[in-house]
Amino acid sequence: MARPYRPGPKQFVFAAGDGNDQQVSVGDPQEAYVAFSAFFRDRDSDTYTINDEPSGQSLVLMPGRGVISRIKDADRPRSEYLQVDRANRYLPSAMLFFENGYAGLDRFGQWFSDLADLDASPETRGAARAAAITTEAAAIEEVARIWADSGYVDPSDQYYVFFDSHGVDDDRAERAELLKLIEFLGVERVDAPAEAAGGEVWVRTDTRLDIEFARWS
Repeated sequence: MARPYRPGPKQFVFAAGDGNDQQVSVGDPQEAYVAFSAFFRDRDSDTYTINDEPSGQSLVLMPGRGVISRIKDADRPRSEYLQVDRANRYLPSAMLFFENGYAGLDRFGQWFSDLADLDASPETRGAARAAAITTEAAAIEEVARIWADSGYVDPSDQYYVFFDSHGVDDDRAERAELLKLIEFLGVERVDAPAEAAGGEVWVRTDTRLDIEFARWS
């Protein structure tokens, strides 16, 4: 059962640019998610906005551009943008927003402060994201985030597998970032088995990653 809002109920405004905004009063994140899912699926729009007006936070889904934006209008206003590679990422991002607002999406993907950054190739974006990570602790946490989304431990317990069953055209930015980070950490990449999907990345297990991965499991 979802954790109730305290204090509750909580109000959100859903908008899709058609003038038919919807205000909802909900007792918990799951109730909010169900209401927004119906709103999202009943419309055909390039942009959907979830406004949490009391907190000054918003989530903007832009399927027409393949982008998600999160906005925080606090003492230090901030907007960040995320390129979306798969259509099934939009509603999960909404659930994270309903659960923990702006901060709930910290680990959802590669956020950039400038929308223009998303015009770069996925490989360039991934390399830029990796370059911004300068400590071992931050690199390990980011590798764990990528692994938690689509990774597993090989049955031999010798290898971590990233991007399980994904093709080479999937997750290009995340893969580019991962390859830079495992190089930074000195983690050994190995050849994937012949039967593996083309986009999979296999690396040898590492005690530093074991600890962090356990936290994400």
